[in-house]
Amino acid sequence: MAFTLNEVVPWGRSFSEYQKMFALTDSDLEKRILGCADGPASFNAGLTAQGGKVVSIDPLYRFSRKGIRERIGQVFETVLEETRKNAHEFMWTSIFSVEHLGEIRRQAMDAFLDDYPRGLAEGRYLDSSLPDLPFQTREFGLAVCSHYLFLYSPHLSLDFHLQSIRELCRVAREVRVFPLLELGAVPSRHLEPVMECLTREGYRVAIRTVPYEFQRGGNRMMQIEGP
Repeated sequence: MAFTLNEVVPWGRSFSEYQKMFALTDSDLEKRILGCADGPASFNAGLTAQGGKVVSIDPLYRFSRKGIRERIGQVFETVLEETRKNAHEFMWTSIFSVEHLGEIRRQAMDAFLDDYPRGLAEGRYLDSSLPDLPFQTREFGLAVCSHYLFLYSPHLSLDFHLQSIRELCRVAREVRVFPLLELGAVPSRHLEPVMECLTREGYRVAIRTVPYEFQRGGNRMMQIEGP
């Protein structure tokens, strides 16, 4: 069955959130970066504006700016209402309220939409997805994966996680995945098995605390380097 826009819930995070989620240093931002499952985040737009080198991948990028904008409008209030119902799962410190969250997400997605046509033309937004990526080995210095692996553990198998991380490690010298919680703000059921399997295979795996926590308890990322 073909992937359709009606299946997507576009929800984009800001450049500054990416910096905190992945503990990105100035040195990190000088690397060629792959953003996996970036959706309508403004990370690509923000880093490109600073002169950085970044490619984002997501199946969302097969659709037009008009279509993505319309879909954001269709789901925006629904996502905020679901967040309101589950407010206890979140930390309301740097983001102060559901309304403030809406403002931040809207700004990030507007920045993405403004950049999207140019980014498509420049090959910075590619219609691709895990676990098979259209890149050469070690093409990137760093790959980051935001709110996809581990978060959707109820829907993505352990084998899918392992295949995906191995593939990310093939195309990038270092991989960072955030968060390590699944939906419901509970630790991912795949976290320990993934760490054990990758370590046995010779990957260097570490868990790092980062200066970002919106999901309650979601302030850790996984950092992986290939064997």
